Amino acid sequence: MTAASLALADRDGFLKALDGSQRITKPYRHWLMKDILPLDQAEALHALPVPAPSGLTFSGRRETNNVTRFYFNAEAHEKFPATRALAEAFQDPKTIASIEKECGIDLTGTSLRLEFCQDTDGFWLEPHTDIGVKQYTMLIYLSKGEGSEDWGTDVYDQDLKWTHRAPCHFNSGLIFIPGTDTWHAVDPRPISGVRKSIIINYVAPEWRARHELAYPETPVK
Repeated sequence: MTAASLALADRDGFLKALDGSQRITKPYRHWLMKDILPLDQAEALHALPVPAPSGLTFSGRRETNNVTRFYFNAEAHEKFPATRALAEAFQDPKTIASIEKECGIDLTGTSLRLEFCQDTDGFWLEPHTDIGVKQYTMLIYLSKGEGSEDWGTDVYDQDLKWTHRAPCHFNSGLIFIPGTDTWHAVDPRPISGVRKSIIINYVAPEWRARHELAYPETPVK
């Protein structure tokens, strides 16, 4: 398949998953999806030859290990066709329009940010809400192996009471629109292997770390 056809396949797979998503309203609006990408594309992303970082400090915050984080930016696109296809799919106007309609948001002027996470045993995230500059948050879970279906995101209510955990089956995912009540975490639990996921954000123009963006000079129209 050509790069363009891979991107279209990713786009259409996501749109189908979004249309068939489970829409949940409590404790805040979020969407659970499955079979988000064509299976071969999900497998290609899972198999990216990017070593999982080592020697990390697990403090409950990703930013503690900022220097080890990996983004699907221009450099990654040159090396890995699967990352380019995913970025093109989520920059596609049809994808943007569908997200805006489903989620009731306006992404005009935002920029696409894609992070490839490889979390190992000891990793956890404290309950938090995403910073306001993030206009949209989505996770695609790409973990395999024993127990990986229980490695999903933990959802909390505004009183910081745990409510449920997103299923973490391979190629499933979660969407929410960041707000003051969108508390979520990754509670401590055993991780036998590598917990792989992709975080997809659309971020406001004031986002400073331009090297993290898929298209730093091309905001969403």
